[in-house]
Parts: sequence; C-alpha cells; structure tokens
Amino acid sequence: MRRVCFLLKVRRERLAEYRERHAAVWPEMLDALSAAGWHNYSLFLREDGLLVGYLETEDFAAAQAAMAATDVNARWQAEMAPFFEALDGAKPDEAMTPLTEVFHLA
Repeated sequence: MRRVCFLLKVRRERLAEYRERHAAVWPEMLDALSAAGWHNYSLFLREDGLLVGYLETEDFAAAQAAMAATDVNARWQAEMAPFFEALDGAKPDEAMTPLTEVFHLA
C-alpha cells in the first residue's frame, strides 16, 4: 500500500464553510472514493488555510483516474474549486501533488 501526502491552500474566508462541507460529504462521493481505492483518507486543516491530505492506495495514478471517471467527482470538484488558492485553472484533485516521503516508522 502506498502512502500519499499532499498540500493545498484553502482560502481563509472560506475555512468555516470548507469544514461544514467536509462534515457532510455526499454519501455517493464517499462510496466512489472507496470503490476507486482510496483508503485511510484524511484531511487536516490549519487555521491559516494550509490543508494536508493523507491517503493510502495501491496505485495513486489509477485511484485518481478512477475518480476522474465518475460524475460525482466532477460535481464535487466543481463545487470545491472556489475554496482553494493557487489552483491555476486545475481542479483541486488535479493539484494534489504527492510529497516525497523521507521517513516512516512502521
């Protein structure tokens, strides 16, 4: 299982709404993530908007592609895009660039 960590930046003025949206993620979105191979998926949000995402998956590229093929993901990404800074026209899930793991204690 591959561990994947990524960073994004949520707009400070949208932090409360971002938290609310993630307290009630659509059930069909949760089902799609699971079916696409996203496991132990967590998001951590700092007060300045720094968002740290973590997930485990067999194949990150395949998991991303599986989500990209779903209608629910297209709708979710369209709704979430305005929450983020510096996407440069990319959808939030396209801007998730994995960080390089430099240490892991099993």
